[in-house]
Amino acid sequence: MTPKDTLRRRSNRNRNDTWTPAAWQIQSLLLAYPDDQLLRHTALARRTAAALPPPAGHPLDRFLDHVERTPLTELAADYVATFDHRKRCCPFLTYYAHGDTRKRGVALLRLKQAYAAAGMRLTDDELPDHLAVVLEFAAAGDPAAGAALLQEHRAGVELLRLALTDLGSPWAHVLESVCATLTPLAGDERQAVARLAAEGPPEEQVGLAPYTPPQFMPDPVEGRR
Repeated sequence: MTPKDTLRRRSNRNRNDTWTPAAWQIQSLLLAYPDDQLLRHTALARRTAAALPPPAGHPLDRFLDHVERTPLTELAADYVATFDHRKRCCPFLTYYAHGDTRKRGVALLRLKQAYAAAGMRLTDDELPDHLAVVLEFAAAGDPAAGAALLQEHRAGVELLRLALTDLGSPWAHVLESVCATLTPLAGDERQAVARLAAEGPPEEQVGLAPYTPPQFMPDPVEGRR
């Protein structure tokens, strides 16, 4: 799935349509690894953000401000340092719920099946639980199913937002926008966030080999910060 390819189509839709798919599309773009296509879509991203309600649009503008004043090589290096080397900033949503356990493998398979049912296929270098991929599915695949998946992982999304905010990362703005598209945390979700923050996800280290290549997993040493 390529969020850049469908952003233009989404931005041209009638403004009377619901706004969350357009928000998810731009969030997906901005949470993907920064490359030349990101720079080619910043103006379009600005126009899309301007059409969103302020709680979702203004944080995206703040992130785009950062993109426009930062060299691409620096953006890419910061992305790797943030998401690949800090476990607290893991962008793979099933990790928060299941850690490195066999249950996570089942959750990854379930996501792949949901995407296939909507006629969407992942490329070889994409994992189904990366937040950018889930957002792309919610935007261009099945908005109702995508919204349900995001809400199912609401505690993990919130914990990622808090971790990025604590780090002072510019990607915290994008997570603020994502959270603005979801319902507020309920009492049990707040407890789940508190538990994850205090204890971390489960730690059983088996059962993932068929689903998650080691190069896509968070670094086990870096990031216990």
